[in-house]
Amino acid sequence: MTDDAGKLVLRLAVGVLILLHGIYKLLNGVDGIAGMLAGQGLPAFFAYGVYLGEVLGPLLVIVGLYTRLGALLMIGNMVVALALAHRGELFSLGQMGGWAIELQALFLFGAVAIALLGAGRMSVGGLHGRFN
Repeated sequence: MTDDAGKLVLRLAVGVLILLHGIYKLLNGVDGIAGMLAGQGLPAFFAYGVYLGEVLGPLLVIVGLYTRLGALLMIGNMVVALALAHRGELFSLGQMGGWAIELQALFLFGAVAIALLGAGRMSVGGLHGRFN
């Protein structure tokens, strides 16, 4: 039971925090991401993929339905974000001494943990014994 509760806490924390970034992009668009992609010689329409990793993925993780798929979407999103927006900070410390990309790393490795652990019983998928 405590394992399932821990999985729920992890799913909710990572899922909600990433979803907030997705809601911001839903309200304000993805033009900045499109510009970064274009600057790297990639098609700007790839920016719409952020909705998979910051909206659909977190929603799947939060409810615990196709949780591992949702976590994989978030992992992909974070890898792209690190490559596009945070590459120069990989080996840097922030003003307070922490890793400059500690938030992004926590999102990435939290999603990896969710992908490895699955949703647990406290999930929509767990209620039916599959899809998590």
